[in-house]
Amino acid sequence: MKKTFTLLHTVAAAGVFSAISFWYGFMFGRESARKELGDLIDGLRRNSDGGADSASHT
Repeated sequence: MKKTFTLLHTVAAAGVFSAISFWYGFMFGRESARKELGDLIDGLRRNSDGGADSASHT
């Protein structure tokens, strides 16, 4: 018995692969962006705290 992939099977397999790749990429990208934004926010908080201290001394 010969197994063959039809065009529909190929397109369906590619669609499933694309959906899984998109999902993993989205989740890892979101986590990376969250960490990056968290670091940026922490840096801005540190700078604004330092700026408030130096302004109150003047």
